[in-house]
Amino acid sequence: MADLNIPKTNAERILILGGGFAGLNLAKALKNKGKQVVMLDKHNYHTFQPLLYQVATAGLEPDSIAYPIRNIFKDYPNFYFRMAKAERIESEKNILHTNIGPISYDKLIIATGSETNYFGMKEVEQKSMPMKTVPEALNLRSLILQNFEAASLTVDLKERERLMNFVIVGGGPTGTELAGAFAELKSHVLPNDYPDLDFRRMSIHLVEMADKVLPPMSKFSSAHALSYLEKLGVQVWLNTAVKGYDGKTVSTNKSELPASTLIWAAGVKGNVIEGLKEKEDFDKGRYIVNEFNQIGQHQNVFALGDVAGMSTKEFPTGHPMLAQVAIQQGQNLAKNIIRSDKGRSYRPFKYKDLGSMATVGRNKAVVELYNKIMLKGFPGWAVWMLVHLISLVGFRNRLVVLLNWFVNYFSYDRKIRLIIRPFENPFMKKSE
Repeated sequence: MADLNIPKTNAERILILGGGFAGLNLAKALKNKGKQVVMLDKHNYHTFQPLLYQVATAGLEPDSIAYPIRNIFKDYPNFYFRMAKAERIESEKNILHTNIGPISYDKLIIATGSETNYFGMKEVEQKSMPMKTVPEALNLRSLILQNFEAASLTVDLKERERLMNFVIVGGGPTGTELAGAFAELKSHVLPNDYPDLDFRRMSIHLVEMADKVLPPMSKFSSAHALSYLEKLGVQVWLNTAVKGYDGKTVSTNKSELPASTLIWAAGVKGNVIEGLKEKEDFDKGRYIVNEFNQIGQHQNVFALGDVAGMSTKEFPTGHPMLAQVAIQQGQNLAKNIIRSDKGRSYRPFKYKDLGSMATVGRNKAVVELYNKIMLKGFPGWAVWMLVHLISLVGFRNRLVVLLNWFVNYFSYDRKIRLIIRPFENPFMKKSE
């Protein structure tokens, strides 16, 4: 299928790979600018990843944090979306090869985001649970509930304890928020569903290699987050590295933790595509880009967001893999494309740090705004909720999420405890 059944026009074709924060903001800013904008993504929806953990812990429906890409751009002239997976770039011919055919481009923007980084530990990769996509979050939700169903049946106390133990690796925002959500499930929700289980035997372990949780944030935020976690009953292991996982026991440099579920939130790497010269064009899973987000010597190939490694004085190893970086890079590149049409030179990207935040549960959050304002507790939690609500795509999604939060807050319950699609790990089944 030539060019994926997209018409040829005299307009410059901007091919965007990925419907995440970077790709979405770039495409929006190019509306009515005389471009043919083509977006490819392996899913037909945009995912609001900061709330994936709430899908995994039965707090939100998956469709409340996802929004159809075609609907976002329904009134966008000369915009085309194709559900496809990028496979290889042929930069010398300006062609991208996908699983549904090749497509040509004038400018190629790689905004493919990141994928889970297991740091070469194959067994951990096979037997742990990642949480980067909606399907992965749903798999985790099913597994959590399946574990308690199995625990209520077994007469083996050690096996029951293993089924009720959860190890979360990575003390960043994702791991910290997951641990807090698990603690609330243990305290308020699961005992009502499984009255025959002794929830004093349920353990939640958060394993972090650094000497504090939320390593990118200040000591103020880290200390309060740790205090919240400990008050919720989470076992926090600092300066601790995972060495392996056989499906039943997590091995660390300090001790062994029996658990049927290991959730990996310890790191990500850029989701790169074959075709560009690896040694020249990307390092540590991120494309090396200049201050204009151009990759190497490729004048018409750009990388944005998590997959882009831009070395600056403030960020010598690249900007943090945050939504705000992706959003701002997408907006800056759109402005540069428009500037070049007017014969003006590109402007370098300058990241404006708006702050960081993480919630550890009901009325418990830490927020840093503009590196000046520090909030904790209920004020921080309120700001966290407001920012996430505003950032969601679509009025319906905002309304549904707000309603869910309202009900969950006052009922101390989570109604979406459904095993719609039972999860089976083929590697775990093989090893038993």
